[in-house]
Amino acid sequence: RYVVLTTKHHEGFTNWGSPVSWNWNSLDTGPHRDLVGELGQALRESNIRYGLYHSLLEWFNPLYLADKESGFKTQDFVLKKTMPELYDLVLKYKPDLIWSDGDWDAPESYWNSTSFLAWLYNDSPVKDTVVVNDRWCNNCSCHHGGYYNCADKYKPGTLPSHKWEMCSSIDKLSWGYRSNMNIAELMDEASIIEELVQTVSFGGNYLLNVGPTKEGVIVPIFQERLLALGRWLDTNGEAIYESKPWRVQVENSTDTVWYTSKGPVVYAIFLLWPRDNVLELSSPAPSPATQVTMLGFAGTLKWQKSPGKGLLITLPYMLPSPLPPQSGWTVKLEGVK
Repeated sequence: RYVVLTTKHHEGFTNWGSPVSWNWNSLDTGPHRDLVGELGQALRESNIRYGLYHSLLEWFNPLYLADKESGFKTQDFVLKKTMPELYDLVLKYKPDLIWSDGDWDAPESYWNSTSFLAWLYNDSPVKDTVVVNDRWCNNCSCHHGGYYNCADKYKPGTLPSHKWEMCSSIDKLSWGYRSNMNIAELMDEASIIEELVQTVSFGGNYLLNVGPTKEGVIVPIFQERLLALGRWLDTNGEAIYESKPWRVQVENSTDTVWYTSKGPVVYAIFLLWPRDNVLELSSPAPSPATQVTMLGFAGTLKWQKSPGKGLLITLPYMLPSPLPPQSGWTVKLEGVK
């Protein structure tokens, strides 16, 4: 339950009144508003954690281009632009998370990442609560960080040993807004839910991107996708929020049944509704005390031991409908191993 705002992307425009980005920020020009501060206040009132995305590099900044030309032997850009902005963001807005990016050109010794992170974790006002990702130098990714991004749209395939996050974008072709995007180029509700479920089963967090327009508007098609995901989470969030990976992440020989857990409770999230209304799970071992319910459905479900291993669950009867059913349902298993 966190939101990450782009405070500054690679082109260098800052969405707050950065003292080292004169006239190229949202206070001096454009909306004449402190967007970083306003969103932070609104999120905190809603009890949502606030993350700040910040690009270390700037594509067109003459200081950065000169440092690059020197083979990163000079650090004018870091000392006059990048680091003052990072310290300013932390001191002014006290973020819960810093999502660093734009790290890949240069080593940590150029960016001064270790000295900033040492200050962040030891002396900053958020030292006891802040979380950071892994993009702080050209060989940090997947090796150093509070949690790993590894790569955009990263899918590990097996359970990673370190906390990680999958960052994805509703527009498959862009992280920014494209006025000429086509509906076939956007993720649909089912594929967003599938990505979320796979990510959480492998112990990851899911960060879903939308690009607002230059006026700061989230366009209706993105709103529709986000609200659909919200409705799905209203019903199935118990299997997602604060869950942990189970001993098995995905049902053998399928990629349509995924598991999460919370204490002794196991959740099986299935992405396809079985034709005969019977869900077969081979991984959980039932006991006489096993109880099966379905999130969003009142009452318990009938189940029996599978002839092989596992259990067969009789799902509620779904009336035929001309519309394809929503994607993703969750059975809650108590008293299984």
